[in-house]
Amino acid sequence: MPLGSIDRTPPPFFRQGPSALTKLALFSALAVFLMAADSRWNVTLPLRAALATGLLPVQRALQVPVDLVGNGQSYFQGVKEAQSAEMAARTQLARQSERAARMEQLQSENASLRALLALQPALQVRSLAAELLYEAGDPYSRKLFISRGASAGVLAGSPVVNEAGVLGQVTEVYPLSAVVTLLTDREAAIPVLNTRTQQRGAAFGGAEGGAAMELRFMAGNADVQVGDVLTTSGVDGVYPPGLAVAKVARVDRRADAGFARILLAPAAGMDNVRHLLVLEPMGLQMPARPEAPVPDKATVKAAGRASATGLPGRPAKGEELSR
Repeated sequence: MPLGSIDRTPPPFFRQGPSALTKLALFSALAVFLMAADSRWNVTLPLRAALATGLLPVQRALQVPVDLVGNGQSYFQGVKEAQSAEMAARTQLARQSERAARMEQLQSENASLRALLALQPALQVRSLAAELLYEAGDPYSRKLFISRGASAGVLAGSPVVNEAGVLGQVTEVYPLSAVVTLLTDREAAIPVLNTRTQQRGAAFGGAEGGAAMELRFMAGNADVQVGDVLTTSGVDGVYPPGLAVAKVARVDRRADAGFARILLAPAAGMDNVRHLLVLEPMGLQMPARPEAPVPDKATVKAAGRASATGLPGRPAKGEELSR
């Protein structure tokens, strides 16, 4: 080494090996090779499985404080909701107890009056529990598929209800399932009775303007108010009387139209249906209609003479002269 010069090369003990660029190229090639090998032959799958198994206890241990905080919040919130639900249930139980007491008295009076007037006993409605399978794929109809069909005794035309009111009617029956057309469908209709005025009408689904149902063919001056409760009238021989159908949501009276536009809100929630009841059509329990009597020959001849002379029971002019 010349005198006065400084050797800048590190001593052999501190040499750093390959350069940084060489290391970058080497490890990049190794990463690409491992990714290609793993995607094709799953080379690193056992290694990842072993790492996941080894890290699982650590993850569970770190998750414990988070779970404790979340469960604590859920616990106190659940206690508060349970207390509120208990108070609401006690209030509803008290109301139902009062109604049950009055119902027993009314049933006793009803039975006495029917026996006094020699009326037939009230019809007993048989029901069958079912569960929702799925909704129909047609976006322009409101139909549900239920888990009971012809093998369980479901008939076409059977009413379908839940705990809130009428849902619709069975329109198609298969061996193990059935199709229920909801009241909000555009082709659905049901006879209803206004519990306040005892006036009958017909409710239709698929109302215009985004409404769920509509009470049609009501005069513009009809006694219908917002909040009126509509129930089944029972005059169609399908739905039992007294089932909740809908409430009047809006009444539009227009001077230039003969009918009022009455929009309804269904009593039963149509979008959160899970379990339901299929009722037997009332027409199966009603007595058969009497057949019209067949007129005898004498009655037919008398009717023919009356039509010829214009007077009932009087012979024609030719017959009177011949006699």
